[in-house]
Amino acid sequence: MEELVIRDADVVDGSGADSYRADVVVDGGRIVSIVKEAAAAGCQRPKARRELDAEGLVLSPGFVDMHAHSDLALLRDPDHSAKAAQGVTLEVIGQDGLSYAPVDDRTLGDVRQAIAGWNGPGDDIDFDWRTVGEYLDRLDRGIAVNAAYLIPQGTVRALAVGWEDREATPQELDRMRQLVAEGMEQGAVGMSSGLTYTPGMYAKDAELTELCRVVASYGGYYCPHHRSYGAGALEAYREMVALTREAGCPLHLAHATMNFGVNKGRAPELLALLDEALAAGADISLDTYPYTPGCTTLAAMLPSWASEGGPEQVIRRLADEETAERIRHDLEVTGSDGCHGVPIEWDTIEISGVGDPALADFVGRTVQESADRRGEAPWVTARGLLLADRLAPTILQHVGHEENVRAIMRHRVHTGGSDGILQGAKPHPRAYGTFPHYLGHYVRELGVLSLEECVAHLTSRPAARLRLPDRGLVREGYVADLVLFDPATVAAGSSFAEPRVLPTGIPYVLVDGRFVIEDGRRTDALAGRTVRRTPA
Repeated sequence: MEELVIRDADVVDGSGADSYRADVVVDGGRIVSIVKEAAAAGCQRPKARRELDAEGLVLSPGFVDMHAHSDLALLRDPDHSAKAAQGVTLEVIGQDGLSYAPVDDRTLGDVRQAIAGWNGPGDDIDFDWRTVGEYLDRLDRGIAVNAAYLIPQGTVRALAVGWEDREATPQELDRMRQLVAEGMEQGAVGMSSGLTYTPGMYAKDAELTELCRVVASYGGYYCPHHRSYGAGALEAYREMVALTREAGCPLHLAHATMNFGVNKGRAPELLALLDEALAAGADISLDTYPYTPGCTTLAAMLPSWASEGGPEQVIRRLADEETAERIRHDLEVTGSDGCHGVPIEWDTIEISGVGDPALADFVGRTVQESADRRGEAPWVTARGLLLADRLAPTILQHVGHEENVRAIMRHRVHTGGSDGILQGAKPHPRAYGTFPHYLGHYVRELGVLSLEECVAHLTSRPAARLRLPDRGLVREGYVADLVLFDPATVAAGSSFAEPRVLPTGIPYVLVDGRFVIEDGRRTDALAGRTVRRTPA
């Protein structure tokens, strides 16, 4: 007999086609049979050792989080309910150009400090890897959900060039090409960049193009956090389209949106730019999260010149009065490139997490609010916090526009990505709520997308970008990464006030045919593994 039959499910198969009623049989980690309308047709119904009554539930492929920051969380927290409970069965990590492989002993320490706000300092992690392949092997010892990895271009540059703002020498460029090639050979699916983060932002287009050529030769894609989401955002998008077309490399735009006051209502301009490129033959996709605020580190707001040389140099510059005044002027008057070329508005910068528990009073307040309470200028508050917490604070940046969010999520190349930072006392609710928020708020409540359309955005489209031939659809022979949810009740439990609340209406999640969520509770199954590049 078969292992599991899911009876009378309303199957939304991920293709965008209309739903249908079926019994779905799972065995050996794969979908082995789909019997449509079995009860109504009087057919012999499949049997199994276990039967699950799915009356009233939608069965869909597992959701793919195309932009995740779980690089250490997957190792630190085997439970990982933040993602598993949302129906996420695959995360793409190594985002925004900074992660933990490939590294050497020198680079690892700098990277850990630079992105402590994203992933914590890592003091509880045994960093027993240095290469991409070794990191993926470490994940394969047991994780809650599947993971795919992007080679982080900023980390590669730190390893080959350092944290200096200069062009790479020919020898250094050759070394970066080699590192990217090795990472792709070891199973990475592409390369990411953080072009408002150091040191990745110091790379000129010619350098990025050369690395993208290597990625393309292995059948991978380029996923840039591009140079601006504020002033000059359209030019930054256009730059990435042109660069990847020259390199012959597929492009996936990370957390693609149009933020800050200068871009209110301008999503149609972005979509027109993308449509023109797609019509001309470009291979482009994008991901978004269904919320208006962004999330990053407070240190990311600083101008790039102040971040040259790595985290310790940043701290030294902040401690120097004259240099700190230059930083303030760039932030508040000129518009720092770290803040996307827009003068910072301190009342939009909410502290979401700190590394030092003694600084917890800042969490949940904007920098402006904390400054008012302390009777000082907001820059004085921000600078003091960065120094006291050694660049660790994370922030919510309230600069988005709902009309832009809705317009972009409707686009035919759109996919879902949480961009979820799991660190901090008050993280962005997208870390715990992105996928049910799409289904509950934007499908059921607002009708921005139909259920079938939305599921396709979250499943088959990302699987196609990742070149996964047996995931992203409910099909016979496909991997049984599956979600059962109630379309009438599915909703994000997380909110800005209570961001760590798990969603409702998702009682069952299977990874590789094993329940990781059962009756709404996390099981002890570590069914995930790395999903490595399919050879071109």
